Amino acid sequence: MNDIKVLASGLGFPEGPVVMKDGSVVFVELNGGKVSRVDAQGVYSVLGPTGGGPNGLARGPDGMLYLCNNGGSHYEPGHFAGQGPSRDYKGGSIERVDPATGARTTLYTECDGHRLAAPNDLVFDRQGGFYFTDLGKRRKRDRDHGGLYYALPDGSMIRELAFPVLSPNGVGLSPDERTLYVADTETARLWAFDIEAPGVIRREGFPSPHGGRCVVTMPGFSRFDSLAVEASGNIAVATLLAGTVTVIAPDGRILREVRMPDTHPTNICFGGADMRTAYVTLSRKGDLVALPWPEAGLRLNFQE
Repeated sequence: MNDIKVLASGLGFPEGPVVMKDGSVVFVELNGGKVSRVDAQGVYSVLGPTGGGPNGLARGPDGMLYLCNNGGSHYEPGHFAGQGPSRDYKGGSIERVDPATGARTTLYTECDGHRLAAPNDLVFDRQGGFYFTDLGKRRKRDRDHGGLYYALPDGSMIRELAFPVLSPNGVGLSPDERTLYVADTETARLWAFDIEAPGVIRREGFPSPHGGRCVVTMPGFSRFDSLAVEASGNIAVATLLAGTVTVIAPDGRILREVRMPDTHPTNICFGGADMRTAYVTLSRKGDLVALPWPEAGLRLNFQE
């Protein structure tokens, strides 16, 4: 952990880091509802407010940023994370954000007449569409189901791929884009979905609850958050409570566990000239950190 460099601290539950061409990192702050930036010199600034609860963030084919907004959470004293929907919660959304001005456009609030509950994370494919997860909203006595979706960035099409999924969180594509990985938070399971065509998955039968293949279930008491894929095809999953980033082979072998100085590493992305720098959000402490990574990360589609 001596190699970990803190880029920003005192953040309000940071998530969704995106490395930009100029060396800056753009990310969201759930607690406070904003998109923020740390430049290459370490200067922090707010790109703009979002309202609700900003979660995942990704750069699209038009150079715009695309945002998963969970609609907002209610915060209680003594808890650093949300404890259910905010009092003004009306549902979640997918939004487009201008990285220069912070201006936002809402693209999707529902699919097939059903309200999006809490969009969480997204990844673009080579064709310019994106897969995204909806975590569902947890309340004191019940919760909404989560799901997996595919959509186009111009607002013209959204499609449900898998529903219900208990608590789908991180999402990523294999290097050949034949497999979509989804991290399920509450079960600490990594699921794989075989892709037949952009936005079309092959569904497994019983006993799969939603058509995915179970790659691995973590032992002990831990939870999965977001993920990133290495150039080799291994999947690096931010693992809550364990305080690690767990690197998992496509066949389910746990290759290594990289310990973080926080119980709640939530998101990881890769950048740098050789893609060997990992950027991780530590959301309990409120830090954005960078560290050298032993394997090159997979360069995302439309990453600068």
